[in-house]
Amino acid sequence: MPYQNRRSAYTNFILIFVILKIGLNLLAISHFGFHRDELLHLALGEHLDWGYKEVPPFIALLAKVTTTIFGRSVFAARIFTTLCAGAIVWLVGLITVELGGKMFAITLACLSIIFAPAFVASDYLFQPVVFDQLWWVLCVWLIVRYINYHSVKYIYILGVVIGIGLLTKYTMGFFAVALLIGLLVTRQRKILWNRHVLAATVIALLIFLPNIIWQFQHHLPVITHMKALQKSQLDYIKPGDFISQQIAVNGVALFVWLVGFGFLLFSFKLRKYQFIAFAYILIFIFLLEMSGKNYYLFGAYPMLFAAGGYGFERWIKAKYLPLRVFVVMLFTLPNLFLFPLVLPVFPLNTTLAVFRFTDKHVSMFRFAARWEDHKVHPLTQDYADMLGWEEMVSKTARIYNSLSAEEKAHTIIITDNYGEAGAFSRFGPAYNLPEVVCLDSSFALWAPTTINPQTIIYVSDDCDVSDLTPIVGSTTLVTKVSDTLAREYGTGIFLMRGVKPAITPLYQQNLKQKLAK
Repeated sequence: MPYQNRRSAYTNFILIFVILKIGLNLLAISHFGFHRDELLHLALGEHLDWGYKEVPPFIALLAKVTTTIFGRSVFAARIFTTLCAGAIVWLVGLITVELGGKMFAITLACLSIIFAPAFVASDYLFQPVVFDQLWWVLCVWLIVRYINYHSVKYIYILGVVIGIGLLTKYTMGFFAVALLIGLLVTRQRKILWNRHVLAATVIALLIFLPNIIWQFQHHLPVITHMKALQKSQLDYIKPGDFISQQIAVNGVALFVWLVGFGFLLFSFKLRKYQFIAFAYILIFIFLLEMSGKNYYLFGAYPMLFAAGGYGFERWIKAKYLPLRVFVVMLFTLPNLFLFPLVLPVFPLNTTLAVFRFTDKHVSMFRFAARWEDHKVHPLTQDYADMLGWEEMVSKTARIYNSLSAEEKAHTIIITDNYGEAGAFSRFGPAYNLPEVVCLDSSFALWAPTTINPQTIIYVSDDCDVSDLTPIVGSTTLVTKVSDTLAREYGTGIFLMRGVKPAITPLYQQNLKQKLAK
């Protein structure tokens, strides 16, 4: 049967799984609050540029569009990510069809990614991760379509997608190279030898060029950021940890993508698409050597799920319908037990009860509540990063509003980290607070060039104010974040009066150091 006819026959069927994915995300979209990283990404949207210290500019542009069209709520911030998650499921279904899969293959592939903990946890927050996954999957679909139909439009669209992908997350560059090498070492290398591929490459580079220029203009902050990340986080990721995480992150759907990987490598029927397996191997080895975080590789699994669905469909014939139903249930439904641990589908109190039950009766899932400090907490670190932010801002506002109008005019708010600064950027306007000053992360890029305050409200996550104590007249710890479930629990809010002129050169020196990195 021609590919075009087969695809059109299953479009509505794939749409069922897209709706299911979007529906599950909607159950969780407004529970808890903004995540620490979401607050940063939304703040980037208030300062549009061609680059930032941590990420390329795509997420900032999307933040601006989100806030302008949908508003400033948690629900509004996660609309695009929810739609994007549905689009990934859609593409998994389409790739499955392109590989030759039918309804059973589509069902297994789509349900695998919908219920896999890796994608449940990463595809609802307003972060570049989910969009990065989308571009990876879209790249593979476009190459597969070109292989099946030989229409050059897919090559040119591929160039645009890679360019946008590079403006979303730099890992797209690693994946593009992995795909290129994967094609070179297989029989599909022939598709590379034409002028259209060269033209598409130029298109991708032209789209990415503004960010390249921005990086050089700002002393290549991406390199500094990666070095800092390597020192603070990546050095603690051991090769064995990375491998075990890749085995565990998709739960029982592991067996689906492993079968897909095997079929892509060894099946005669899928020999045209063998490059996908080689690309996975290459990007896996690269991230293993670079001590990459486990989610850096998530974008490589959707196509393996598609191939896995096809593989199981080849093994289990249609006449064995009960066995097909059993396989779908076996490799998808057990992951439902992990849902409350990775997606806030329940309100906070119910979620806490689930974690308490898990800690007491299902110790094998206790890892979900283990943070970077290697201790087990009442909630996951991601959940804890969604709590306490508005409390912090409202308590600061009470201090600020207790000052006289004259003192307010000479008062600034300083925070230690980007999460705190993001919280003030998001909630501060509602409390009529002045713009926050922060030299952490990209906030240093738009920090004022100089300050000369008489009063400072200082928000410190470690309550260490020793660097400012010598240059202020008095320091009072007024209050702290009291939400014991929040990762910012205990963050101190200090009122510092009688600030001396010595703060100006100290601030300018620190700002210069931050911008030079």
